[in-house]
Amino acid sequence: MKIVVAYSGGLDTSVLLLWLKEKYNAEIIAYCADVGQGDELDGLEAKALSTGASKCYIGDLKQDFAQNYIFPMIQAGAIYEGRYLLGTSIARPCITADMIKIAIAEGADAIAHGATGKGNDQVRFELSAAALAPNIKCIAPWRDAEFRKQFPGRAEMIAYAEANNIPIKASMKKPYSMDRNLLHISFEAGAMEDPWYDATTPEDRDMYVLSVSPEDAPDRAEYIEILFEKGDPIGLKHANLDALLTELGDVKATGQQDGYTLLNAYGVMRVLNLLGGRNGIGRVDIVENRFVGMKSRGIYETPGGSILLAAHRDLETLVVDREAMHIRDSLIPKYAQLVYNGFWFAPEREAIQALVTETQKKVSGEVRMKLYKGNVMQAGRRSPHSMYSEAIATMEGGQEQAYNQDDATGFIALNALRLKAVARQK
Repeated sequence: MKIVVAYSGGLDTSVLLLWLKEKYNAEIIAYCADVGQGDELDGLEAKALSTGASKCYIGDLKQDFAQNYIFPMIQAGAIYEGRYLLGTSIARPCITADMIKIAIAEGADAIAHGATGKGNDQVRFELSAAALAPNIKCIAPWRDAEFRKQFPGRAEMIAYAEANNIPIKASMKKPYSMDRNLLHISFEAGAMEDPWYDATTPEDRDMYVLSVSPEDAPDRAEYIEILFEKGDPIGLKHANLDALLTELGDVKATGQQDGYTLLNAYGVMRVLNLLGGRNGIGRVDIVENRFVGMKSRGIYETPGGSILLAAHRDLETLVVDREAMHIRDSLIPKYAQLVYNGFWFAPEREAIQALVTETQKKVSGEVRMKLYKGNVMQAGRRSPHSMYSEAIATMEGGQEQAYNQDDATGFIALNALRLKAVARQK
């Protein structure tokens, strides 16, 4: 038997890799997707092979993830339950799609994942796999009673890893789990399971990876200008952009346009993450409703995504027709729910995306954002497709031809007709 295992090198996947090999007497192929988790990938292949895998694939999905998953979601204005920017949710279909390609190429009998039977990720992985390769079996060790009996908690998993010389970062002192990608990093379990636990204190400062606390952010505001084309950010303008690119090291400009430095999708996200992080932007602490029915508490850092979502929305206000925007906005809760619940490859998500794409045809222009101590403030927007008319909007006189205020009398009277009818009925 041949199994492709979704492998991160963390505690859970390291343990289950060896466990699956022993239980099924199988050849294990480790698969890890590079979706922007940074130095977490260092030494991953060697670790997978030493743990028992015959091969280890590391898919470079950073650009694909940004361009084909994050950006379409930003265009849709998606945010789950008013606060969560769906960082973990949106990565799962991207990872699964590439993992399925490897499974097919290797002639694997099954794929396996380390998502627990209590979480959302099991649903996201398996629904995505079902949509892409319905004949490939999915193995979920956490839903196997034998696995749960052997590993009733993280303490037993840590002991198993130590007994089998599997290096791990988790400890009983800091047992919370982390999930990082280009859009965000999440923290859950351990101390986070107490919803009254305050994770903003100095004692938890070391937990955060992508951002400083707003209290520790600079006392001076920082500006960033973003150039959009058909709903996607394509360029940035910043007083010290060259220095930022040098600091990042892996981002290169692709050209210049109207004073903006053009970057690919990955580059845009990297720069915005750096700027947002050092200004304390994008931290949220929420209790959310999982698809499987329970409530869970999580802490998220989404610095670049928070800037991008605010900037994109600001440009839309200038260029998108009112009713088109309202229809799109009415679908935001449904779209976000589909992403959260694992239905990225479902026909209803694709149908909504088609509508979103139509609304983005004129979303081209510039937005200036002011970043200060956890705040993302709009500081200007302009576009060649602007629907804003100063002649119509002005409160000064002399523009009666552009907007005749007398016309509002009939407009109000007609809209009041049904309200008066209902009042009489009462």
